[in-house]
Amino acid sequence: MDNVTDNVTPVTDLIASPCIGVCTVDRARNICIGCLRTLPEIGAWRAMTLEQKRAVVAACEERAKTWERLGKDWKPLETAGEAGEITRP
Repeated sequence: MDNVTDNVTPVTDLIASPCIGVCTVDRARNICIGCLRTLPEIGAWRAMTLEQKRAVVAACEERAKTWERLGKDWKPLETAGEAGEITRP
């Protein structure tokens, strides 16, 4: 009989979605103003491999260097700590 955990992905192999619950698209930049993902990145997230997800997270981090993350009210979100964690609106 197969082990029940054979089809379970180890926690160390999971990549958390960069979504912060803002979910509003800036049509001029064609990205979510909260997580800074593009619409194709958002739509494909669940089907992406770990490497693809890592690449998207890295792209979001790069975008965050030049684009400000905004809340649903379109005001800048505050960052906390050196890791750049974002406070949720």
